[in-house]
Amino acid sequence: MIPLNTHSYYSLLTGASSIEDIVNGAKNYNLSALALTDTNGMYGLVEFHKKAKELNIKPILGSLITDIHSKNRYAIFLAKNKDGYKDLCSIITSRKLNEKFDLDSTVKKIYPNLIIISPNIDLLDNINPANTFYGEAILTKKQRAKTKLLIEYSKQKGIKVVLSNPIYFLSKDDFIVHKLLRAIDENTTIENISEDELLDEEYYFKHPDEISSNLIDSAEFFQSTEFISNQCNVELDQGKFNFPSFPNAYPDAYTFFYKIVYEGFERKYSKPTQAHKDRLQYEIDVISSLNFIDYFLIVWDIVQEAKRRGMLYIGRGSAANSMVAYCLDLTQIEPISNNLFFERFLNRARSSPPDVDIDFSWKERDEIIKYVFEKYGYQNVAMISTHVTFRARSAFRETAKAFGISESEISNYSRKIPWTNAKNLPNISALFPESKSLDFSREPWKTIINLATRIANYPRHLSIHPGGIVITPTKVTDYCALEYAKNKGLGLIITQPDMYSIEDLGLIKIDLLSQRSLGVLRDAMKSVRKKS
Repeated sequence: MIPLNTHSYYSLLTGASSIEDIVNGAKNYNLSALALTDTNGMYGLVEFHKKAKELNIKPILGSLITDIHSKNRYAIFLAKNKDGYKDLCSIITSRKLNEKFDLDSTVKKIYPNLIIISPNIDLLDNINPANTFYGEAILTKKQRAKTKLLIEYSKQKGIKVVLSNPIYFLSKDDFIVHKLLRAIDENTTIENISEDELLDEEYYFKHPDEISSNLIDSAEFFQSTEFISNQCNVELDQGKFNFPSFPNAYPDAYTFFYKIVYEGFERKYSKPTQAHKDRLQYEIDVISSLNFIDYFLIVWDIVQEAKRRGMLYIGRGSAANSMVAYCLDLTQIEPISNNLFFERFLNRARSSPPDVDIDFSWKERDEIIKYVFEKYGYQNVAMISTHVTFRARSAFRETAKAFGISESEISNYSRKIPWTNAKNLPNISALFPESKSLDFSREPWKTIINLATRIANYPRHLSIHPGGIVITPTKVTDYCALEYAKNKGLGLIITQPDMYSIEDLGLIKIDLLSQRSLGVLRDAMKSVRKKS
């Protein structure tokens, strides 16, 4: 039996297992396939796809989408193919961005490239019969009565049924971690957390032989998970670049690129040597052979717009090693006279895309980002997220709060905990001089530290990458789902995957960074001009 309702810690502050642990668990049980269906999200799908492939397990990509008014009323959407993956990203995005999202209206639409599964009889009634859909028969003691009703209803209506034991944690012992996460999310204590906020204690990763099936008297139900697995075949083409095309490159991108590079070369080198000419042609050849011309043109266009608007900017990083970047005004350092090697920035032996970081004044950066959205289309541009995780101090503070420890007492300890991995908490006094006075050997601190260590690196919420912006060839939701950043009031929409998964999807990140010192410099220059 293949798990089709599986959640990692990307079911934020609910799921209590890392993707790596889930995939390794499937490998230990000799499962041929496994689904990941994190709640209202695809944050970990790219990582999951990658790790499952490494262990020769078939990844089934999906998400559990909840009703906006009731988290216990849901449908699982599994992608059959690449088009189904796009549909999945669009549905998740709608669930996250649309305050009037309606699950019933969603399942009434026809999705030929998705499989829909739900345990809710009233929702199954609303699913368009043209869809491939199943009733979810959950095989736990607490769900026994509900499952019996579902099976009886399905027999009457001729609806197919699939067996399920949802997974939110690896073992029975991890239920306390789930309980802790729910207490943190609800800003309450473990002792006072409502039972309605907790999941079934049987929602752990059971061996297939351990799952009770005494409710089921039909052999066909046992074959449903394998049948669904055979229908789901999504390849994310990781490692393949998805560059947007630079608009208005006449007569073609290469010719236009060659022209503007040499215009910059003639402007910057009044008496070029043969070495200069050879170096420039070599760089152009490498950039062309790696198909990075459109990337350079887009960054060049952003810089040209900044110059037209009189903005201060600085190109930095390894891009300063490139004569092409210098000729295009992306950087300000002449590479040959400074003995800078282009290969440190880009070479044929390394397939990773170029990384040009452009700093703008913190007062002007938002203006240039708005230009990018308007130039390339709001459907094709998004800010990149960063996943904020529990580090040592935050894991300690939140766990202690969940145990009912007062804020003043927590602060007495937490101020001595440095910025480090939460896994270091048990040995914190030995590892860091500032923590040597901490003693966590007595209760309740011993238990608090043990639990805080178990949520090390768990994602807590999404924030905005300091400068990452992605431009896609087609609409962003063809590649990933979107949602509001934590501060929704600002209206900033970000990708659900972080920068690493964005790169694995072959999408190109452009760093447009905000630097306060450039704003100070701009203000100082204005003051000097006024006085002169």
